[in-house]
Amino acid sequence: MNPFRKRFESSAFPFSLVYKDRKNLQTELPDHVHDWYELVYVYSGKGTFFIDQTFYEMRQGDLFAIPGNTIHQAFPDREDPVTSTAIFFNPLLVQQTALGDTFSYLNSFKQCKERKSYKLEQHPDQQKAMESDIDRMYTELHNKPIGYRHAIVLNLQHMLLSLIREFGLSDRQHPDTLAIGPKWMNDTLLYIEEHMSEDIGLAVLSQLVSVTPAHYSRVFKQRVGMNVSEYLITKRVVKAKDLLLETDANISEIAERCGFETLPHFHRMFKRMLGMTPAAYRRSTEHSLS
Repeated sequence: MNPFRKRFESSAFPFSLVYKDRKNLQTELPDHVHDWYELVYVYSGKGTFFIDQTFYEMRQGDLFAIPGNTIHQAFPDREDPVTSTAIFFNPLLVQQTALGDTFSYLNSFKQCKERKSYKLEQHPDQQKAMESDIDRMYTELHNKPIGYRHAIVLNLQHMLLSLIREFGLSDRQHPDTLAIGPKWMNDTLLYIEEHMSEDIGLAVLSQLVSVTPAHYSRVFKQRVGMNVSEYLITKRVVKAKDLLLETDANISEIAERCGFETLPHFHRMFKRMLGMTPAAYRRSTEHSLS
């Protein structure tokens, strides 16, 4: 019923690398959400990448920065599937000691989330540097010389710092958030984002764009990879997680702000997706940040 929630093994080294993987429709994961942050670099091929509420073209040299708890799904081209490397890491891995400023290695991800734009288009020289960084991390992880974990963290920090310096507030951070597919589908994805706290569902969304519920449901599932109700619940739970972490609002207020009909329904959906109650999640995040 829920999108696939990718699990990572608990370890002292919260990092994972899927190196030069050739994607296809049979092996690609369904829509998934995870707490770790993710970078996806494309070497070759083409496809479509759905992230949060937008469809992106995938081409050689593209880089996607996906913050934790963001719905995403890749759709490789049948004839020319994407070959890419995916880097996953727990944000705690790159936390740094305060040095008198507000710098964070996660700034690029934060900007992507604020802008709702997750594609970073690189120049050829930047692509070469990215590929070299990835190769070094893969070699360290594969050969495991002494200090390899520290070497990977240093390399990851260098990569993230380079992204911050290269993109910052540059317009190249969101070069082509093109409406791929039916315009009415993109319009309703934006509508969901802006009206999440309201009573919306298949009937409302299909009526909004003057298509039948059956047609809307079929195209939505085909384009996004999950049905309307799954997408709505996931978006609402993700928003609730942010509010639990970033505000002092009580749980009843958060449930209402995220569009849950009742507090028991909020508790049930939150626990089904995360395996814990909203209150337990808030306590766990407070403990990890202390």
